[in-house]
Amino acid sequence: MHILLADAILQNNTILHDHGVVFDKTILEISPNDDLRSHYGDQCIELGIGSVLLPGLINPHVHLEFSANRSTLTYGGFMPWLSSVMANRDDLINDCDDECITQTIDTMLSQGITAFGAVSSYGYDLAPCFNAPQKVVYFNELIGSDPKMADALYGNFQERLFASQGNQREGFYPSIAIHSPYSVHRVLIQKAVAYAKAHTLRLTAHFMESPSEREWLDENGGDFKPFFENFLKQHQAANTAEDFLQLFHDIPTLFTHVVHTKENELALLKQGNHTIIHCPISNRLLGNGAIDLEKIHSQTIRWVCGTDGLSSNYALDLFEEMKIALFMHHSHDLLTLAYQLWNSVTVNAAQALNLNCGKIAPNYDADILVARVDYPINEQLAIHLLLQPRVIESVYIQGQKVKGNQ
Repeated sequence: MHILLADAILQNNTILHDHGVVFDKTILEISPNDDLRSHYGDQCIELGIGSVLLPGLINPHVHLEFSANRSTLTYGGFMPWLSSVMANRDDLINDCDDECITQTIDTMLSQGITAFGAVSSYGYDLAPCFNAPQKVVYFNELIGSDPKMADALYGNFQERLFASQGNQREGFYPSIAIHSPYSVHRVLIQKAVAYAKAHTLRLTAHFMESPSEREWLDENGGDFKPFFENFLKQHQAANTAEDFLQLFHDIPTLFTHVVHTKENELALLKQGNHTIIHCPISNRLLGNGAIDLEKIHSQTIRWVCGTDGLSSNYALDLFEEMKIALFMHHSHDLLTLAYQLWNSVTVNAAQALNLNCGKIAPNYDADILVARVDYPINEQLAIHLLLQPRVIESVYIQGQKVKGNQ
């Protein structure tokens, strides 16, 4: 059992000053420091001035197989970026072996990420994800819009999915990703969704990331048209946006990006109890614009914040992602947005991924960060943690210290 006494605990839109936490695998108690000293005496660990306890951060959407990218891919627009991915895909994949992916996972851990959703296109990241100390929702990705290749594509997807299901440990959850409405045939989607329902697997998909996707799905035109005609000999989209969403109507799903949605599509997301994953840095680097949080709030749709992968980001750091979002959505009240962002990478992300973490509260898994700041802690701590330097001194996952000295 651990008893940590801190200067503050940040969670649930609240700062608890001079409070501590008692935990083993799960959290047992949160109380004022003086009460814990009286009850536990020398068992208490005094963290001291500037110490802040935070729930472990949760990154719901990351692609690890492209972690070798630094400056290879083209930023500024979605289609130039996609063309550069197609041209450099094999080299980037070959340049990132298990050691590369493991180092990326360890960097995320050092930045306080105690759980993540890994979208795996090829299965090359399976061993590092299985061996990671973090909780991992391992999304095996299904892609393929050519009906003539449907059986082969689904067979490859099944091989990867079954391989992940053959790896069992606490905190590792084989799951399913549907790439996007423009890249997966509806028959394949129906089969994968049916499998997810039958086996109670988590689901995610990309949706409405770029203006090119909007034009292709609505009009069978735009920048995607020559891409699909030249690469895949397709002249019309595999799905409409609304038909695609209807395929998920009775299974809550995490939809990533959702930048270029219409009102009726947001209504379907609300009706399906779905979650939106907001990736602000990726959206900016690929020239896709910014998600409209006001429309999402008006529909009361849950949204969470993720990093995407190093193919469209310069770091997998949720502190950085939240900071960028804080400036991107400049019309929102600053402190309110800061708390919304904190919830988006803790409690809301845990709920969306069906994980028992994201809160420092009794009966939740003890996924806890010990952070240190060098400034006075006040009521705007949620903002300052994003703007000012902070040190993650220790990381606990299910009560086990996986980083640090405490």
